[in-house]
Amino acid sequence: MAQAEIRIAGFGGQGVILAGMILGRAAAIHDGKHATMIQAFGPEARGSACSAQLIISDEPVRYPYVQRARYLAALNQDAYHRFEPQLAGDGVLIYEEDLVALRPDQRPGIQAHGIPATRIAEEIGRKIVLNIVFVGFFAAVTGLVSLDAVRRAVAESVPPGTEQLNLAALERGIEHGMRLTAGAA
Repeated sequence: MAQAEIRIAGFGGQGVILAGMILGRAAAIHDGKHATMIQAFGPEARGSACSAQLIISDEPVRYPYVQRARYLAALNQDAYHRFEPQLAGDGVLIYEEDLVALRPDQRPGIQAHGIPATRIAEEIGRKIVLNIVFVGFFAAVTGLVSLDAVRRAVAESVPPGTEQLNLAALERGIEHGMRLTAGAA
């Protein structure tokens, strides 16, 4: 991997920024790569558009803004509609399958992988961990960060006392991703 440009987008309150921070931490601190992140919020605290631009690289990152994302993590329909046209033609789309309906004319070169992250988080008992389920799935499907690094980054990044819940959510996302990638092999 020379450089991976990633956009994570959804609504404020879905944990988009934390997801980007965890992936960046996993890459930079635990996998020894370079990472930058830029975040954008709507004016409201919850419910408005929210996105993170994350770059992970083997070399120092010279420009921190995503120019042509190779990876798009869309947690809702608005994020998909807004950012999918900017996804590289050979890009990877990771999406919340209960909240995003793909276009029937989806571009043929794009790999699309869905996960019911909200539903899985509800099964665990806390809808709020949907972003951590999503991080696990993203890590397992893309291979951009090691699974050990993402586990460590989650444990370090979540509020004290919630580590076990969040690590359980992460493992569910990883399991879903590993089943998907095993079926594709």
